[in-house]
Amino acid sequence: MAPKTVLITGGAGFLGSHLCDLLVQKGYKVICLDNLLTGKKENVSHLFGQAGFAFIKHDIIKPLKIKGPIDYVLHFASPASPKDYEQYPLETLKAGSLGTLNALNIAREKNAVLVMASTSEVYGDPLISPQKESYYGNVNPIGPRSCYDEAKRFSEALISGFQRTYGLDCRIVRIFNTYGPRMRLNDGRVVTNFIRQAMNGEALTLYGNGRQTRSFCYVSDLVRGIYSLMTVKKTKLSGRLVINLGNAHEFRIIDLARGVARALKSDGQFKYLPLPQDDPKQRRPDIKLARQILRWQPRVELQAGLIKTINWFAAAQAETHD
Repeated sequence: MAPKTVLITGGAGFLGSHLCDLLVQKGYKVICLDNLLTGKKENVSHLFGQAGFAFIKHDIIKPLKIKGPIDYVLHFASPASPKDYEQYPLETLKAGSLGTLNALNIAREKNAVLVMASTSEVYGDPLISPQKESYYGNVNPIGPRSCYDEAKRFSEALISGFQRTYGLDCRIVRIFNTYGPRMRLNDGRVVTNFIRQAMNGEALTLYGNGRQTRSFCYVSDLVRGIYSLMTVKKTKLSGRLVINLGNAHEFRIIDLARGVARALKSDGQFKYLPLPQDDPKQRRPDIKLARQILRWQPRVELQAGLIKTINWFAAAQAETHD
């Protein structure tokens, strides 16, 4: 039997590149598509020359024709950190509208399963915790985070429209905070902020009182869950379109900071700044559906994952300085 083919938009990004690794390892043909706005070719360069892997530099907001069969379309193209989508608000909105439309059209043309990377940001600053897939959210549509929040919410609406109209097999994964190797040290996310500051001997920046919560999932756990969602039989989803993936354990940001300081043997000094507008106070997924349907749950403990991530950054910096 010929290997199945997967198109991954945003395939040179943090999550996309780990998906490329996993799928190549499992014997799939992988077409990695990225415009390299926030992704890096270095994230997938080790796959160049391998049978079954191809890289195409292309912006998914522009239509694209691909020859041959495609069995799965994984739409992961979008700036995803606050620093990136504040710098590129229009590109973020286009990736979640025109980009999603083009990904859907490819999936429809090829009769492929489409999996879209959505986000816990669709829940906004939630009024309930943990957040179930059925929760509609509490989102400011014109706030500083809205370009990302609303792009993903529109993507979800567009996908549901294609599913209802054309019967397309679609799955949406709402991703909660994920961390690990290949994040950019300057991407503005809380884990990388703390690692960068601790490595440089700086005070760690906390917003508000540092007692807002997040749920941190190590990247290997997340891509395992995405693969399970991609390959699960449609009948097992029972008509469900959306599944949360993330760590169900809630951590205070101040405790994350202490964990990074401990791992790097930093003195653990903190600097407090005002809480940004619309910053969620609580973020914790309800992953009952993932447990029941995908038989999935995270395995990597936070401190172990932080050490793996820190070691990767240390090795990457050492290579840069050689």
